[in-house]
Amino acid sequence: MTQYTFPTGFFWGAAASGPQTEGDINKPHRSIWDSWFREQPERFFQQIGPQKVCETYDKFREDVALMKQTGFNSFRTSIQWSRLINDLETGEPDADAVRFYNAYFDEMISNGITPMINLYHFDMPEVLQKRYGGFESAHVTELFARFARTAFQLFGHKVKHWITFNEPIVPVEGGYLYDFHYPNKKDGKLAAQVAFNIMLAHAKAVRIFRETVPNGEIGVVLNLTPSYPRSDSDADKKAAWYADLLFNRSFLDPLVKHEFPKELCEILATHDCLPEMQAGDAHLITSSAIDFLGVNYYVPRRVKARESAYTLDYFTPEYYFENYVDPDGRFNPYRDNNEILPQAIYDIATNIRDNYGNIKWYLAEIGIAMDEESEGQPQADGVIDDTFRIRLMEEHLLQLHRAITDGSQCFGVHQWTFIDNWSWINSFKRRYGFWRLNLTTGERQIKRNALWFEKLARSNTLTISTPEGEQ
Repeated sequence: MTQYTFPTGFFWGAAASGPQTEGDINKPHRSIWDSWFREQPERFFQQIGPQKVCETYDKFREDVALMKQTGFNSFRTSIQWSRLINDLETGEPDADAVRFYNAYFDEMISNGITPMINLYHFDMPEVLQKRYGGFESAHVTELFARFARTAFQLFGHKVKHWITFNEPIVPVEGGYLYDFHYPNKKDGKLAAQVAFNIMLAHAKAVRIFRETVPNGEIGVVLNLTPSYPRSDSDADKKAAWYADLLFNRSFLDPLVKHEFPKELCEILATHDCLPEMQAGDAHLITSSAIDFLGVNYYVPRRVKARESAYTLDYFTPEYYFENYVDPDGRFNPYRDNNEILPQAIYDIATNIRDNYGNIKWYLAEIGIAMDEESEGQPQADGVIDDTFRIRLMEEHLLQLHRAITDGSQCFGVHQWTFIDNWSWINSFKRRYGFWRLNLTTGERQIKRNALWFEKLARSNTLTISTPEGEQ
């Protein structure tokens, strides 16, 4: 057996979000997901929407007990803007939401679980999207800042770890480039405007946080997907450089390095996609300092130089490259054939260490997708056998431990997710949880991954069986 011990005080837990777990009971407003499902239920896998999901609103005490049983010392979820705020213009809170979130956070804290609370996980209130265009509008960045102030004032005395946005590029991609999020537009200029306004909303929230939660920390969670070229040719390497610039550095550089990449601005200008802004907006973004970075990682990005003409009538990053599938790659046979590349964890960590001031960071999401059929039914001991997931997590954590040994300041790991939860238009197509959610009964059923994780978290040590003959 070989043991790999992680730093003292390391965070072990899971990540989730309000809209994917709470259900819509007692919300004063619909989110865009509530309304989109009502408008186009056929877009959602098996026509399952966000109305019920995990019932966390009613079952949070039961769930926190299961978190503790699984060994968590921390947990990330989000506050729903459409739940907390009653008056979306003034930021006045809803009394029932205040009661619910206070009780939920208190339950975590009393069970030794540190809450990490995110403000935005893709869930724009419907009325703000319909009335203003959501983050197409600078006014909505002000409304977000009022929402943030309310949250900090209500819960900042007990919650000390805050996140402004989870994966801020995803609403840009899904809603304005690739049609997998509402409002289903395809417009490169609007995409750039939304991206800029999200960063502006982030910066305004950070400024308010500094005024209201002096003893806390605030960060942002980015999905950093390394871009690997098909070959060592100059053209393929340039394609990978473009992909990294447009998908990773577009948010990472302004929010961590405090600068907008010159090349990004030039590309946006070339395609008439530069965002509109007021004097001082860009400076507010680049002068806004975060305390930590969260990183979500699932799969690598493989790219090659374009070999065919770009045919879309609006700008997307693929103007500069084509996606590529590595014929020698390793793939997940259980869900969508996604590529598996644990080495990417080390590459992400060393990039943060070497190019972003070695900012402290944590692995905010990582998960191995399976479907319910491939996980199978509970075995004789009542445990669902997802050993496939465990073996792959061990490989990824080995790469993370190697990066920490080499000086990367990673302070935790949160797996996606605690209980199988609802996932946007995929609904329950993909399963990631430590615990299975029975969609009929609401029962939580333990998986072998949860038993493995409990030992890992309590010991703070990854123990790997060494094959016979190896040292």
